[in-house]
Amino acid sequence: MKRSRDRAASELFAALYPRLAGWCRRLVDDDETAHEIASEAFTRLWARWTSVEEPRGFLYVTAANLVRDHWRKLERERRAVRRATTEAAVRPHPEQDDPSVRLLVRSLPERLRVPILLHYYADMPIREVAALTGRKEGTVKADLHAARELLRVHLRRSLDHTR
Repeated sequence: MKRSRDRAASELFAALYPRLAGWCRRLVDDDETAHEIASEAFTRLWARWTSVEEPRGFLYVTAANLVRDHWRKLERERRAVRRATTEAAVRPHPEQDDPSVRLLVRSLPERLRVPILLHYYADMPIREVAALTGRKEGTVKADLHAARELLRVHLRRSLDHTR
């Protein structure tokens, strides 16, 4: 039993790790951090192996949460640096300096951000996003629409500031 469980876990790792790590890499823009997040997601899956019904979904939701924690940590570090900097002219305005979609997605409320990450960055169908988030498919579709509209407004605003 343990041997087949180990083999199943090993096969799952071989099948999903590269794509999960690549997805994380696109979100955090750092190879080492992406691999740490993907590895931690697998570690957490392994700890709950017998109770997880959908390992792929568990991995992506766990990784999304770890990415969110990483972003929060970076933001805390940025705020600390800004507080330590006494000259107002040196203070960056991240929304204006970097209008990248990744930063804009990061600025979305969690209710909208998680479906965007799962649907567009992890290529999960809407029904799977609905199942993983515990929402109805119509709600996920509405959240995706609302998120796209917010992203469109933020991107336009960011681009207008750079002209």
